[in-house]
Amino acid sequence: MAIYLGIDGGGTKTTCVVGDENAVLSSATAGGSNIIRSGQAQARESLHQAIRKACTAGKVDPRSVAGTCIGVAGAARREVSDTIRRLISEVVSGEIEVVGDMVIALDAGFDDGPGVIVLAGTGSIAYGRNREGTTARAGGWGFAISDEGSGHWIGRAAVAAAMRAQDTKQSSDLLSAILNAWKITTIDDLVRKANASPPPDFSGLLPTVLSTAEAGDELAHSVLAQSGRELARLAKMVIGRLFAQQGAVPVAMGGSVFRRAALVRDVFGHTLEAECPNVAVEAAVVEPVKGALKRARRLAKQGG
Repeated sequence: MAIYLGIDGGGTKTTCVVGDENAVLSSATAGGSNIIRSGQAQARESLHQAIRKACTAGKVDPRSVAGTCIGVAGAARREVSDTIRRLISEVVSGEIEVVGDMVIALDAGFDDGPGVIVLAGTGSIAYGRNREGTTARAGGWGFAISDEGSGHWIGRAAVAAAMRAQDTKQSSDLLSAILNAWKITTIDDLVRKANASPPPDFSGLLPTVLSTAEAGDELAHSVLAQSGRELARLAKMVIGRLFAQQGAVPVAMGGSVFRRAALVRDVFGHTLEAECPNVAVEAAVVEPVKGALKRARRLAKQGG
């Protein structure tokens, strides 16, 4: 029985699934494996841990793996893909494919057919493929200049909104919630932390923003709603480039922000469908790692 691995190497979480030709046998998670954000040592630890845990759960020898596909941000850069491939080869055998995280997400949502996937996790990106096989992307250029609507963007926007509320004496619980989440007590502490170099993990504030919005805070609600609009804007860019002269456009969502934030999903879908009437947004949030497993199966067959 041939064994395959699919891996989603996110900035916060790494997920590995083990499968045979027809089914998923096991899965496991570990910390983030984005080399650009976390460094090579952290990526190695997370990848090895996720692979070994998943293989142990599936009672599989990693050295019997026929093919592995991993999706990770920055894979288009040769130094990133070569390093990731080397780290994985320390644990598993067989063919190894390293692609962008948006590639495995698109496969998870649409196999090899047309569509647009919008990913919103630690970072964000929109990626699509039309009926002729042409692809296009928007966003995903890094948290300092892009990643609109992402977990990092939400955390940073929440801090900025809380400080503006403080300046204008606007009533909101968001500031105190952020102080509690970061385990600090004063605004001066918050300013120092938010402006530190390297910057703090703004994406870690997502649960705080979500819970504050769910408790009825209008400011937190507005940050999440804006996230949905920003993500819709990314999707619209890709749709305009790929599907201007075509019919219905299927759109799917992926990533922790969409999975955890119903408000972001709702605003994203309503905004996009209002501005692009030919769009059909899938209700279910896709799991990109399933696309990685599909590609691993194809890869092993091609290699054989």
